[in-house]
Amino acid sequence: MDLFQKCYDFTRADEVKKMGLYPYFRSVQENEGPVVMLEGRKVIMAGSNNYLGLTAHPKVKEAAIRALDTYGTGCSGSRYLTGTIDLHIELEEKLAKFMGKEACLLFSTGFQTAQGVIPTLVSRGEYLVSDKDNHASIVAGTLIARSSMVDLLRYKHNNMDDLERVLSKLDKDKPKLIVSDGVFSTGGEIVDLPKLVDLAKANNAKVLLDDAHAVGVIGKGGRGTASEFDLEDEVDLTMGTFSKTFASLGGYVVGPEKVINYIKHFAASFIFSASPTPSSVAAAMAALEILEEEPELVNKLVNNAARVRNGLTKAGFNVVPGRTGIVPVILGDDALAFNMWRKLYDAGIFTNVFISPGVPQGRQMLRTSFMATHEDEHLDYVIDQFVKIGKELGVIE
Repeated sequence: MDLFQKCYDFTRADEVKKMGLYPYFRSVQENEGPVVMLEGRKVIMAGSNNYLGLTAHPKVKEAAIRALDTYGTGCSGSRYLTGTIDLHIELEEKLAKFMGKEACLLFSTGFQTAQGVIPTLVSRGEYLVSDKDNHASIVAGTLIARSSMVDLLRYKHNNMDDLERVLSKLDKDKPKLIVSDGVFSTGGEIVDLPKLVDLAKANNAKVLLDDAHAVGVIGKGGRGTASEFDLEDEVDLTMGTFSKTFASLGGYVVGPEKVINYIKHFAASFIFSASPTPSSVAAAMAALEILEEEPELVNKLVNNAARVRNGLTKAGFNVVPGRTGIVPVILGDDALAFNMWRKLYDAGIFTNVFISPGVPQGRQMLRTSFMATHEDEHLDYVIDQFVKIGKELGVIE
């Protein structure tokens, strides 16, 4: 059999395209935050992770331009050798202070952060315990660790009883790392951190949170999941990304200085990757400064998402409960999800379609997410069109 045969046999995307229902890889021409120019027309963006709407903020854009003028387009090497500039160090110091940790390390992407941190810290004969619904970046990191003969175990999604069951079967004396999303990217649920921390303490385990969808969204001043529960000193490491709240590209991990220093010298995805570009670092730093200066943006984001969540729930939609920027609407069928996406898109609203096998059968959804910069008129239009189209398709009465 030819190696490429599976490529030629993959026809599902082409079939959906022919039906005019393909929702992926749509081309954005201009981005104003809550409204984008998409394929030649203005569309309300109800599917972005640009939670505070800072990608279009003048201060963020100006910082990126200044960095481009000063440092050029790239660093032409890894941080380990020739790729470190003073902006990298400055952002690490500011982010560590913001998150209340001793030290921080920047990675070139959020995905690479998990691939660097997890297999670097967990070694052969040690335990790695992971939530079954963790982000794909964590899954990739756990698989790299597993290839080094790490004992990998998974527990039911955000189910602390199952985590306790898993931990009870392990050797208490052996080191363990429990890894979880802080805010889960698909459903927007917040991890049951108090219980997770209690179990970690009782079972000789360290805790690593991925706060990609939490920083700028929950916690005091948007400081994330540990801050939300007043458990900053109980969470050992927090990693995240700059591609959401921080309006840029890159990743980071914060924690004890000695641990961060170890990761810096042993994480392959850090050592062998070109360092984050000057403009992306400068943009992220400007976004961090705005978050510190304007913490009210966090409340605006949460209130905006709540307005839509409450409106859709009241209308009869199956909405996953939560208090983050993510508002998922469960439809339970691939075809229905594609059709509703298309009708909303034609009405000038962009959402994200999650279908099987990306989500379990019966959990197919339109995942919407909102920004601090959405206005009430945007949000009310989204609710009105969801209700109109939901009735038309028989999703609600």
